[in-house]
Amino acid sequence: MAAFITSLESVAEIVLVIALGYWLRGSGRLGDEFKGNISFIIMKIALPASIFVSVLKYLNRDKLASLSGGLIFTFASFTIGYIVAYILTKVFRIRKGRRGTFINMFVNANTIFIGLPLNMALFGTKSLPYFLIYYVMNTISTWAVGIFFISNDDPTVEKGAKKEKFNWKKLLPAPLVGFLVSLVFLLLAIPVPEWINKTLDMVGGIVTPMSLIYIGIILADAGLKSIKFDRDTVLALLGRFVIAPIIMIGIILIGGSMMGSSLPTIESNSFIIQSAAPGLAVLPILVDQAHGDVDYATNLVTTSTVLFVIVVPILMQVANLI
Repeated sequence: MAAFITSLESVAEIVLVIALGYWLRGSGRLGDEFKGNISFIIMKIALPASIFVSVLKYLNRDKLASLSGGLIFTFASFTIGYIVAYILTKVFRIRKGRRGTFINMFVNANTIFIGLPLNMALFGTKSLPYFLIYYVMNTISTWAVGIFFISNDDPTVEKGAKKEKFNWKKLLPAPLVGFLVSLVFLLLAIPVPEWINKTLDMVGGIVTPMSLIYIGIILADAGLKSIKFDRDTVLALLGRFVIAPIIMIGIILIGGSMMGSSLPTIESNSFIIQSAAPGLAVLPILVDQAHGDVDYATNLVTTSTVLFVIVVPILMQVANLI
């Protein structure tokens, strides 16, 4: 019961900051320019700085080697997720223009703007190394596999038509670059002056509150009144909030029994929570580029973001039983 109350309190803190962003945007105090600027600051500056500092603070060479097992767990969950999601598009005959959205909603999560601040709020900064494992796999999954399903779901393109060349630079967003650079410093034992470390730490400290405010802005733009629950939306939400976590939990339990030792509690909890994080914030943009059903994609992102507040306390209780 105490754990349930703690998770509710943590979610309440998150909701209040999101509500602040929603109110500021809805009242006209935050314009379109600020929305673009805050996204740039988080993604290109604050988050890479936060990741760099956190990796050097909470990881060492021995612990880094021990984290490699987490990549196997997450890789397995993403692989199975794609297979199940693809089969469901066939079973339920999801129409062209929605299939790529459905599969991405099922498998890939908004790890940066929602997954990260939530993980930090629930488990503290010590959970960041485990979050980074999921983040790396989620990034590779989104830009190497997820984008493939969306681009091949373009209803305006006939079969056999030539596709646009994939931009491999998207596999190296600034946060991932920050992670890779920190690994170089860690492995080569390159010293970082204390004043630089403190500066990066201060800049990185804005990630969580600014990310939550940004979510509020996104919700205000989407409009809560636009939320609707048709069959395809409900199926995608069940995939995101029910089936994806079940797959992750199953892999953790099976993998733990096969390896003879279970993952640390904070690591397994991080993976489970991230597996149920809302849909990608950029999903409507990607779908629009492929001439898909943008309204469907926007509705999924909005509904998953709102419902996630209800899902988290329940999921925390399930995770605590494992």
